[in-house]
Amino acid sequence: MKNKRYNEEYDEGSNLLWPSEEEDKITRKFYRDLSHLSKKTIHNKKKKSSMLKQFFRMIMDKSGAHHKLK
Repeated sequence: MKNKRYNEEYDEGSNLLWPSEEEDKITRKFYRDLSHLSKKTIHNKKKKSSMLKQFFRMIMDKSGAHHKLK
């Protein structure tokens, strides 16, 4: 049987509402997916940045500009 949502009361007056197992499962999946998405985004940004660096390096090499900088 799945646990349902329930309240937990504390002496100092605070109440906590705990999620049901199904809600907890959905929430955990959401944050897991969000984490994977952000890791992919960071990886893609690094890859794009690397490609731009290679592109500019090729342009600098062909133009001979790297010799002027030294």
